[in-house]
Amino acid sequence: MLFSEMVDKISSWKYAEDYVSEPEHITRARIRAEEMGIESITATVGAHLALLVSATNAKAVVEVGTGAGVSGLWMLSGNDQVVLATIETEGEYLNQAKAAFTNAGIAASRLRTINGKSVEVLANLADAAYDLVFLDADRESLDLQVNEASRLLRPGGVLAVAHALWRDRVPDQMLRDDNTQIYRDVLKTISNIDQFISVLSPIGDGLLLASKRA
Repeated sequence: MLFSEMVDKISSWKYAEDYVSEPEHITRARIRAEEMGIESITATVGAHLALLVSATNAKAVVEVGTGAGVSGLWMLSGNDQVVLATIETEGEYLNQAKAAFTNAGIAASRLRTINGKSVEVLANLADAAYDLVFLDADRESLDLQVNEASRLLRPGGVLAVAHALWRDRVPDQMLRDDNTQIYRDVLKTISNIDQFISVLSPIGDGLLLASKRA
């Protein structure tokens, strides 16, 4: 009955995307990202991440894929205590992000910017030390990143994976290109990990959230 009464799901998705009002300093970082050809998460995805930081009273967050700092700024807005460790392979992107963090008045004590390969960096981080792990880069190693994230998260911590619906291609089983299959496989993997309670949201390009059981 519910689905038969729905009018226009696409309009609802757009309405939800437009619902969030993005702070000016994050919009400035988004514009710089666009100028550099960097794809950033949507404001609604950013607001979801900020909400997670706030709701879990997060103290430590790790991010794979700094970009120009858009997602990092959203997570840092979740509370005044959270410390962000953000990983990026492109030095030029990292420099842009550092500038965005500085312009936003983020204290250096709340940031750890790391130039390196995601899996190698994640492997050197401490067990059960993070409240949120956000993955938004290096698709080719995404399965390994998920494995590391399960180790890094404290009980009650949350794993977030961007692009989980990959251009709306993941639901169509006829589409089997490499990128689509990567996300499809990760969705299946996480749904089968008993220590995670997971949910898939259609916001942005798809956002997978998985909470580590206490």
